[in-house]
Amino acid sequence: MTSPFTRLLHLGNVVVDVVLDVPALPEPGGDVLATRSQTAAGGGFNVMAAAARLGLAVAYGGAMGSGPFATLARAACAAEGIEVLRPAKPGRDTGFVVSIVDATGERTFLTSRGAEATLTAADLDPVRPAPGDAVYLSGYGLAHPSNAAALLGWLGRLGEHVVVFDPGPLAGTLPGHVLDPVLARADWLTCNARESVLLTGAADPGDALQALTDRLPRAGVLVRVGPDGCLLGRRGFGAEHVPGFGVEAVDTNGAGDTHTGAFLAALASGAPAVDAVRRANGAAALSVTRRGPATAPSRAELDAFLS
Repeated sequence: MTSPFTRLLHLGNVVVDVVLDVPALPEPGGDVLATRSQTAAGGGFNVMAAAARLGLAVAYGGAMGSGPFATLARAACAAEGIEVLRPAKPGRDTGFVVSIVDATGERTFLTSRGAEATLTAADLDPVRPAPGDAVYLSGYGLAHPSNAAALLGWLGRLGEHVVVFDPGPLAGTLPGHVLDPVLARADWLTCNARESVLLTGAADPGDALQALTDRLPRAGVLVRVGPDGCLLGRRGFGAEHVPGFGVEAVDTNGAGDTHTGAFLAALASGAPAVDAVRRANGAAALSVTRRGPATAPSRAELDAFLS
């Protein structure tokens, strides 16, 4: 479960986030004027950017399209030093997400699918993990039928690489024949409290953590509980609560992705799991003090915050 790795091979979805800050969500049929807007790479990019900023080499093996959103996403990856392994898929742009952030910092998503939702077995065939790669899968990728079939086939041929799975907000919609083999193969499962409830039916995050730890003998489990930090479950260790950090949140968009990327970067550097979770909690806390989807700190910023 804790085998060392030196690169993150990301097979989720890179999309473009169109972020709107609003005082509150409108009622049905209503309209609200945004106080601020931003267009930037998002989705799976947020995890990769967080890991890369904290020193982990990252490669993206998912699909990207051809068009203005795809151009923006590729430029963002290049700026973070993220290697894009697949050529552009012609005829369809990369998808986008309208992310609405209200005055409390809470976010609501509306997604339009693009080329990232059209992954095929042929697309994945040349994507071969290098020795020392950890593989990242997301519920967003598995939610698309074409992607799910391609990823499950690819996963079935994968050797002894660390597999990290984040089911995301769509955790409750993934069919068992897609979800179960990924959970069975995962070495780490990371989710938030809401997603842990969707996966288990347990109302309490602690109960959900225990249910997931019992269900997944191979995997360590992280359940993020917002400002309170993160619950860590591992077979033979018992449940552990790693406290969070008190900050004034202005935008929670991408905080979970920052947490995952920071956790993986810390694990790759040799940190024990509890220490890696603490660094991830710190990175997520810093990210919510900044506006935008990809607001992970640098290693120097995180070290200074934790000290």
